Amino acid sequence: MAAPLPLQAVDLRVCRGGTEVLRGVSFGVAAGEVFGLLGGNGAGKSTTLAAFLGFVAPASGQVRVHGREVGADLAAARRAMAYLPEAASLYEHLDARENLRYFLQLAGAVPARLDAAIEAALDRVALPAAARGRRMAGYSKGMRQKVAIALALLRDTGILLLDEPTSGLDPTAIDEFHALVRGLADAGKAILMVTHDVYGACQVADRIGLLHGGRLVDQFAAAPGARIATEAVHRAFSAQALAGGVA
Repeated sequence: MAAPLPLQAVDLRVCRGGTEVLRGVSFGVAAGEVFGLLGGNGAGKSTTLAAFLGFVAPASGQVRVHGREVGADLAAARRAMAYLPEAASLYEHLDARENLRYFLQLAGAVPARLDAAIEAALDRVALPAAARGRRMAGYSKGMRQKVAIALALLRDTGILLLDEPTSGLDPTAIDEFHALVRGLADAGKAILMVTHDVYGACQVADRIGLLHGGRLVDQFAAAPGARIATEAVHRAFSAQALAGGVA
């Protein structure tokens, strides 16, 4: 019998403020795979992540983590995932290392040889060594995002949820991040990346689901040894944008 998928949405429907935001969304993310959930503003991308994290309850359908419905054991589901929001909330008066120590202790996920693990994670996200002891109040948005990415890496879970993860990063840092995500997937992690960046999704994802008006209206898959064709995805994305979306 095959092992259950790390992440799975099954006919997921979610209502917010009397509006049906997700309208029967179904997809799965396998270990070793990057699934890009692509869509414009109001498509339902962030609501999908919120459902996996247990912040919103399905009106019907299910969200599952390792085959178990999220609502059946929310604490276990959250322990299995690391979540990287678009704008991470970090403490301004603490430096990068202090923020990482605090949030790891709060999550009960302190790795062995903590200081060395923190330095290794900050090396992987290319945060300059000179910045690591400075208070976060003086950080750029891109530098803050690198610290948040390091925290997700240090959680060392089998599942990563990424919400617009390259927001605020410069082009070089974006390329480095995509390489990092690809390496994590190749090492066996299941990665769900929510984005409106067509090019970025095509660079890193094994499969892309196009979300529009709360429905998964198209899917694309990379051929073996190749990337998903940016032109095809861009055409589909533009066609849906012209058709209008859900606010």
